[in-house]
Amino acid sequence: MTTTAPRGVATPAGAAVLRPLRSLHPGAWWLWATGLAAAASRTTNPLLLGLVLAVAGYVVAARRTNAPWSRAYAFYLRMGIVVVGIRVVFAALFGAPVPGHVLVTLPEVTLPDWAAGVRLGGEVTLEGVAGAVYAGLQLATMLACVGAANALANPRRLLRAVPGALYEVGVAVVVALSFTPQLLEGVTRVRAARRLRGRRHSGLRGLRGVAMPVLEGALERSVELAAAMDARGFGRTSTAGLAGQRAGSGAVTLAGLLGVCAGLYGLLDAQSPVALGLPLLSAGAATAAAGLWLGGRRSTRSRYRPDPWGLPEWLVSACGVAAATTAVVASVVSPDAMNPSTSPLVAPTLPLLPVAGLLVAALPAWLAPAPAPDDAA
Repeated sequence: MTTTAPRGVATPAGAAVLRPLRSLHPGAWWLWATGLAAAASRTTNPLLLGLVLAVAGYVVAARRTNAPWSRAYAFYLRMGIVVVGIRVVFAALFGAPVPGHVLVTLPEVTLPDWAAGVRLGGEVTLEGVAGAVYAGLQLATMLACVGAANALANPRRLLRAVPGALYEVGVAVVVALSFTPQLLEGVTRVRAARRLRGRRHSGLRGLRGVAMPVLEGALERSVELAAAMDARGFGRTSTAGLAGQRAGSGAVTLAGLLGVCAGLYGLLDAQSPVALGLPLLSAGAATAAAGLWLGGRRSTRSRYRPDPWGLPEWLVSACGVAAATTAVVASVVSPDAMNPSTSPLVAPTLPLLPVAGLLVAALPAWLAPAPAPDDAA
């Protein structure tokens, strides 16, 4: 019988040591996905947006686990298709008229003078539909990037990485982010049970039979979560923190987070000033870090075996930053290629610089370590 040495125990010279598998830090996956979303926000080129979807899907397929939340990417893809459809329908019914090749003429309703600029029905042109598809595909791609982060990052481990000053807020955010994976898990479990019992699990009649058990399961999980949070002392703080210190650290953190939000908006919006992007984001991040450090001093929460942040995390995060950076540069150097015209309608081209950045963003499929089998725990 052969035995393996436990972790941390020295083995004889020459013996083969198997390095234990570890999953990538969830924050690295979110940074990578944010870089992809930033790249998608800088272009309406359907070729580039399709490449972003392909890169995100490939990395998810290569590095996801068997955990319930690993199926979130497919759900976000379906939600993106719905977004594109809604965008096209609204553009056809209510959008401003776009001159061009008429596809169909809908019955038009005459609106009063105070609704100038808004139409209901009328001519639907190819150029107008193309513009709606481009805009909807951009939003759908950004949603898919969020779905990729949900599919790859363990929400429980993400909660452990939240600073002590934001622990309560972090719990709310993690619970919100894990809502979709838990909903998918509940629906899959109930549909499988109804299929084994020979009952309908699709259509309107099947939906009624699936919805009630899923809602009951969600309510039970909410009660269990509340009991677990109370048993673990959720919301308790150190008595050493004074009210003035709490107010001061909260004000500094809030100011920093507002700067981060404004900087992210400036980074994602191609029309915003340059000073509103990376400089404001950096200043806000530094201010928020200082506020979190001050607020964390009064937190009594401790961590058991915190997740390491090593070279793989830096490489994966750098791949997302590379995709965002090349997209920002390309939007300045070649704006016509990044946002092809729809009126008049022209065939989109594939600029090489953002393509290179997106190919770099696909490297986490090899750079990230193989996920641990027990990552679902």
